[in-house]
Amino acid sequence: MLTSLSLIFLVGLVMGAICQKLKLPRIIGMLVTGIVLGPYVLDFLDPSILSISADLRKMALIIILIKAGLSLDLKDLKKAGRSAILMSFVPASCEIIGYILLAPVILGINHAEAAVMGAVLAAVSPAVVVPRMVMLIEKRYGTDKAIPQMILSGASCDDIFVIVLFTTFLNVAQGGKANVMDFVNIPVSIILGIILGIVTGLGLYLFFETSYARKHTVRNSMKVIIVLGFSFLLIAIEGWLEGKVSVSGLLAVVAMACTLKFKCVPTVSARLSEKFGKLWLAAEVILFVLVGAAVDIRYTLKAGLPALLMILAALVFRAAGVLLCTVKTNLTWKERLFCIIAYLPKATVQAAIGSVPLAAGLACGQIVLSVAVLAIIVTAPLGALGIDCTYKRLLKEDKTH
Repeated sequence: MLTSLSLIFLVGLVMGAICQKLKLPRIIGMLVTGIVLGPYVLDFLDPSILSISADLRKMALIIILIKAGLSLDLKDLKKAGRSAILMSFVPASCEIIGYILLAPVILGINHAEAAVMGAVLAAVSPAVVVPRMVMLIEKRYGTDKAIPQMILSGASCDDIFVIVLFTTFLNVAQGGKANVMDFVNIPVSIILGIILGIVTGLGLYLFFETSYARKHTVRNSMKVIIVLGFSFLLIAIEGWLEGKVSVSGLLAVVAMACTLKFKCVPTVSARLSEKFGKLWLAAEVILFVLVGAAVDIRYTLKAGLPALLMILAALVFRAAGVLLCTVKTNLTWKERLFCIIAYLPKATVQAAIGSVPLAAGLACGQIVLSVAVLAIIVTAPLGALGIDCTYKRLLKEDKTH
């Protein structure tokens, strides 16, 4: 395992640095590292690390979500309002509709299988989008209209919506029936996640303040460990309650971090944000190298041009969904174009659930996995590159702060 970790960090960082020199996003180098070192090419990574890959990826995602919550300003988020809510489900719904309409024609599968494929492919990747939106908030690009805040919050909810639809469509494809309660669970999961996060955040704030008042100051490094511990617990609670009540652990983590930012002294939340930013340097490498390692390049070769055509056609539906969300807003066409680009990347969810239909014995399992793998390879670099190269041209820098 230690050899595997050293390869992940050293080769991942070197490849990331090479991509940076070539004016490409670092994540491209990290994804390539994972694909090459992973079990489907050179097979240099120990099975023990691959067996806990999903947990390590989730831990890395938690770190950037805490950083995101500590960067979010609730006043700015209010500016996005209706658009932020719509972004959490409209683009994904439009993309799924695109798959249901076009996949039977392009890929020769039935409508139920097309719905399963759409649900696998429709989720935006928070791992790619969230760190970039945090960077834009810090650089204050588009913040006067709360554009990065809108995309960040939408991307966080988008995954919950899509995963619930995926389990429903998978059940239908296996001969079951769609359950109305599955759809009811979507808003329940979001609301309970936010409430749980706020309560946890208030509890941590009171603990830190009480300790300070009694002259038992908790060091910032210790606060980071405590916040991380509670974040892992929030994710665990989601697992404990599975089958009983739906709670979004990832949204709870963001809500907890937002509450800490809102309640704590600005200098404290700024220092915490800085420390989580440093943790992200290591977490980012682990996340994207392991996402790359989960990609079976052989399926990409089998997918061929029809799969690529399907992905691009579905992205047109997704773009239409993003435009619908920005109707009757004060966003310019340049800013709307940026929102479309920022909602392109796919990686984490597709790597996590792409193989589930195949494991479930569905006839479409092989083609779903092939399209999911191809979507990661095409859209993750495309979206990351698009965001990095266009934000200065498409968004205005807020110089009022």
